[in-house]
Amino acid sequence: MKKILLVSLVFLQATAFCQTKYKVIAYYTGNGENIRQYPLDKITHVICSFLKLQNDTLTFRDSTQRQTVQQIVALKKEHPQLKVMVSVGGWGGCAPCSGLFDTASRRTTFVKTAAQLLKDYDIDGLDLDWEYPAIEGYPGHQFLPQDKNNFTMLVKELRAEMGTDHLLSFAAGGFEQYLNESIEWNAVTPQVDFINLMTYDLVGGYSKVTGHHTALADYMPGQESTTKCVNWLLEKKLPAAKFIIGAAFYGRVWQNVADTNHGLYQSGNFLQGVSYKNFDTYFSDTSGFTRYWDKKAKAPYQYNKSKNLFATFDDPQSISEKTKFVKRKKLGGVMFWELSDDKYSEGLVDAVEQGLNE
Repeated sequence: MKKILLVSLVFLQATAFCQTKYKVIAYYTGNGENIRQYPLDKITHVICSFLKLQNDTLTFRDSTQRQTVQQIVALKKEHPQLKVMVSVGGWGGCAPCSGLFDTASRRTTFVKTAAQLLKDYDIDGLDLDWEYPAIEGYPGHQFLPQDKNNFTMLVKELRAEMGTDHLLSFAAGGFEQYLNESIEWNAVTPQVDFINLMTYDLVGGYSKVTGHHTALADYMPGQESTTKCVNWLLEKKLPAAKFIIGAAFYGRVWQNVADTNHGLYQSGNFLQGVSYKNFDTYFSDTSGFTRYWDKKAKAPYQYNKSKNLFATFDDPQSISEKTKFVKRKKLGGVMFWELSDDKYSEGLVDAVEQGLNE
């Protein structure tokens, strides 16, 4: 009897986080073996990214991706709190979206094949990552004014086909133009289970001026931030619990940045991205970088004076501030791009979990 009680206690402790009211949503591009090394007990949703649009049909990119999704779905037996979803689109991955979803018959084919794929592989839901309806996204991709209404129809038709048996979400741009021009918020929000706000890459690789790519707060004209994005949505009287703010598990580095204001808001050229798992090496004590904290933006940054390099990123301190914001605003939780960029232990997943449960 004592042994049974002990086992029960251990199980309850291990699954305590799973009972949290907050979502911790991991986009994931890795394989089905490596994911086992991450703290999956601290994650509520894994979104396998990205599936392929084959003409009008949602399908796997290849047999390897199919196997990966099957392996991750199988992990639900060990982690009963876990929901496994698949995503379509992504930056550079939605070239046909505008044309495809502009035609009723083609949209119907997509909806039916997507719903059937979820059923066939015991997948919990679909995430739409169209970057972006009605406004310019990836260079050269078509975008049309009617994309905005077509996205609404797509979501409604997916919900009708899927019913309530599967989850439906979408990744939303975290910047003002997207908020204003891409989505019919009052029509779409009731149809989806949650909305992943991409409140990162707010200063992207095309920018010739440095800044915080994933700042919590804004304090200058024209500056984008998580707070600005969320407040815009809440002012529309949309349900706070459906919105999931984004965290970046990677940094962005600019070169040729002058030693003024430690490189912040200076001209420069994007150099590279750096995964959080490599921060200890890239920003080591001997690397020449110095870390700074912007109290107004609630965001960290690094500057290398000898090499004129500037870096913007999330870290445990900024993640802590974001989780406080989630609780203060009564939001749905935190999502991040992406799990493969994290450390296997004592990484940013742990920081998210700790912050949401403090």
